[in-house]
Amino acid sequence: YGFGIGAQFQPRNHTFTWRPQAPGYKTGKEEKGGGRPETGKQRPRGRHEAMAVGGATTFPFPRIWKLYAPHGNRVNLLPLLLIVLLCSASYFFGMYQNARGSVNTTSSSSSSVPCFSSPAVRVSAGNSSSAPANTALDFEAHHGAEESEGQAAPAARDYPPCDVNYSEYTPCEDVQRSLKFPRDRLLYRERHCPEKEELLKCLVPAPHGYRTPFPWPTSRGVAWFANVPHKELTVEKAVQNWIRVDGDKFRFPGGGTMFPNGADAYIDDIERLVPLRDGSIRTAVDTGCGVASWGAYLLSRNVLTMSIAPRDSHEAQVQFALERGVPAMIGVLASNRLPYPARAFDMAHCSRCLIPWHLYDGLFLLEVDRILRPGGYWILSGPPINWQKHWKGWQRTQEDLGAEQDAIEAVARSICWKKIKQVGDIAVWQKPTNHIHCKASRKLIQSPQFCPAQQNADSAWYTKMETCITPLPEVGELREIAGGQLPRWPERLTAVPPRIASGSLNGVTAETFMEDSKLWQRRLGYYKTIINQLGQPGRYRNLLDMNAGLGGFAAAFGDDPVWVMNVVPTAAADTLGVVYERGLIGMYQDWCEAMSTYPRTYDLLHADSVFTLYRDRCDMEDILLEMDRILRPEGTVIFRDDVDILVKIKSHADRMKWDTQIVDHEDGPHQREKILLAVKLYWTASGPGQAESGEPAP
Repeated sequence: YGFGIGAQFQPRNHTFTWRPQAPGYKTGKEEKGGGRPETGKQRPRGRHEAMAVGGATTFPFPRIWKLYAPHGNRVNLLPLLLIVLLCSASYFFGMYQNARGSVNTTSSSSSSVPCFSSPAVRVSAGNSSSAPANTALDFEAHHGAEESEGQAAPAARDYPPCDVNYSEYTPCEDVQRSLKFPRDRLLYRERHCPEKEELLKCLVPAPHGYRTPFPWPTSRGVAWFANVPHKELTVEKAVQNWIRVDGDKFRFPGGGTMFPNGADAYIDDIERLVPLRDGSIRTAVDTGCGVASWGAYLLSRNVLTMSIAPRDSHEAQVQFALERGVPAMIGVLASNRLPYPARAFDMAHCSRCLIPWHLYDGLFLLEVDRILRPGGYWILSGPPINWQKHWKGWQRTQEDLGAEQDAIEAVARSICWKKIKQVGDIAVWQKPTNHIHCKASRKLIQSPQFCPAQQNADSAWYTKMETCITPLPEVGELREIAGGQLPRWPERLTAVPPRIASGSLNGVTAETFMEDSKLWQRRLGYYKTIINQLGQPGRYRNLLDMNAGLGGFAAAFGDDPVWVMNVVPTAAADTLGVVYERGLIGMYQDWCEAMSTYPRTYDLLHADSVFTLYRDRCDMEDILLEMDRILRPEGTVIFRDDVDILVKIKSHADRMKWDTQIVDHEDGPHQREKILLAVKLYWTASGPGQAESGEPAP
């Protein structure tokens, strides 16, 4: 409280006495002890009438403190002004504290979650629930080639570790569950996900001795044995130069079944038939990829390959590819379409992939035709190509192999592909740039016919393949490329994609596309300020964007030595075709189910509004447990979402052996959207006779 100049506060009898000190005034004398001053006889006073006492004016207001009094005919406004200033300051300080202070969770834990806007978040391993407000997260890898002393992981709380037998668990490609389904056409190798009551409520462990994978490009040729402890391929493919064991490491010489001299030499042979360095070919798909050496060595030519193979008797081949830092996923051609949009890839490849292209009325080749861009290439090596030379080694008759090649050639002609050339063990076909001639030819070629125009060519989540040709977009003249001409790489990354330029993507224009690109450039720049290691080559290699939109997050990395799997959720608008037109790769995925990949696939997960999107579709807990399964130890997660959702996510994540911290939006603390950073702590399955390990292997 503020008072006038010269005022004196006397607490006794709750009476405030105002004594002016200005010249010309005389002060009276009060009784000692603070009682009422002597005044003699006085007339009765009204309730609010002042008493003049010896030159002083007294206000007998019980329990009320008078804040000002008349000074002649003037009113002293200084106390009132001071109060207003103090109240205003208190109000604005409260607003500031509310914006930057703690956010109370409504969960049973009732813990407070501080929001931070630290310019650089370093990180130290530990339990976030007991960490002080200024604890920084540790994004560094600690269990790589040069080992350091690790800290023991906290004991499991609500989410215990799964049994060590689940260390390579792939829920939708589980070997035991697959045995319940027909063997015909490899149907049992397709996705067969567990029912809700079968879902695991535990954390899939890394194998004992797991270490952080080698950084790229070293990882292309070497991986830790402890991370994928399988020797089967080293024996089965020994003469084919796929993989070999070297002490505590695997070595990948770069060989393959049809290229024992190495993938580089094999790709050089392909390059004599197909232009690989002029930027016209950017995206490729390798069916039956093995350990993905073809895709690994194409990266040096700026060709980004989606390598796919089933989980079959070649144990962990896709897992080896991912350990090498090469894009790969579990996939098979059986009855469902591959989870990619139409016109996605510039090139498709099969090197002794053992897919029966000539059977089932050419069904599998028709699916390759669907996902190939106009003018795209299909490369086939291995049986039956060059059977005249290899038929004895393949242990098949000349008649059988000759008939198979004739059948494949016939299917390719029926879908209007042109055979470019066959040299040695390699044959190349090219898809037409439009369907003007192909539609005219249906008068002579009765099968296959074109699929109905109203059929969605991009639909590919549990969509059945059909024995019909997926029609290309209409064109006005013979030389026009259906769907639009793509710029060459790298201009393709930032140019407006044809699907947007043509207006075929509702609500997205060239202007909104450019704005989205700029937005993600700014957001990635902000991420790099709060995660120091994100801007440092080698710390992160395999990245997953769980809600990719137009691919802006992946595009913002530019030439950084990372690759991003761009997932377009089935619950979101279908933008995956745009992602591929930018020269990026991705897939469709329903996050209510597990992803077709091995545990410990990714170094970093990016979840932009994923939990808002799936809020009423499935349990948050199940999505988070799947994220934990596919995230590597000491991997990072970036959540972007409404603050209330992030608080709920944090309540689960803090019980999953993750360190977490909420930080402000890049536009400041007043945005409801916040960012939750998480780091998965290092822990592994126990070794023989040991408890769960939180330290590196000796």
